[in-house]
Amino acid sequence: MCLTWFTARSLPVPRAMLPSNSCAKQDAQTSVELHRRIQGYRQASCSLVPIMDAVNAIMERLRTQCLSQGALGIQGVARFFRRLDKDGSRSLDAGELRRGLAQLGLEVDEAEALCRCWDCDGSGTLDLEEFLRALRPPLSPTREAVIAAAFAKLDQTGDGVVTIDDLRGVYSGRAHPKVCSGEWTEDEALQQFLDNFDTFEKDGQVTLAEFQDYYSGLSASVDTDPEFVAIVSSAWRLT
Repeated sequence: MCLTWFTARSLPVPRAMLPSNSCAKQDAQTSVELHRRIQGYRQASCSLVPIMDAVNAIMERLRTQCLSQGALGIQGVARFFRRLDKDGSRSLDAGELRRGLAQLGLEVDEAEALCRCWDCDGSGTLDLEEFLRALRPPLSPTREAVIAAAFAKLDQTGDGVVTIDDLRGVYSGRAHPKVCSGEWTEDEALQQFLDNFDTFEKDGQVTLAEFQDYYSGLSASVDTDPEFVAIVSSAWRLT
């Protein structure tokens, strides 16, 4: 038997594999279009850099202003922004945001850019909770976990909000001096306690986000995770 060896050059190429003039032209057009899009993306990215720098600078100025007011500074600003949300949509448009920042002494031209950064649904408005989450000083996973554990202890029904009914299952207000003197009822003492965390509307309900607002300012003043965990655990008698 005679074996014939073929080189790659000697093998016939099916006609379907040969590039036609039209295919070659289409490939060239596709390459030009791809190059044009890449250039557009690069230009857009370059133009976004100064905008994002301005947004980050505004957030840092606002965060610094909050922390200069002490441990409750973040909570106070969170309450302020939530009150700007007149229709309860949990969002702000550029005009509302600009007026709010002006009231805090921050005159900015980047309100639209801020809205775009936290526009979660394409509506052109800023998602208030996402914005406030970005405003809070960063919490380590350890700190987030102990805050969540304290909130879960209060949230007896597990529905994501803490009410007076939840507090009754955990704490008693009978020993409060104003309850003992007859000035307050026990429910009034529990309500006063709950109001410390309620930064949206005084509706008798506290969410995890509001609870985090309260502790984020404290967190910024505590150097180490173990120390922060010890403070929160002692306050809420976590085991």
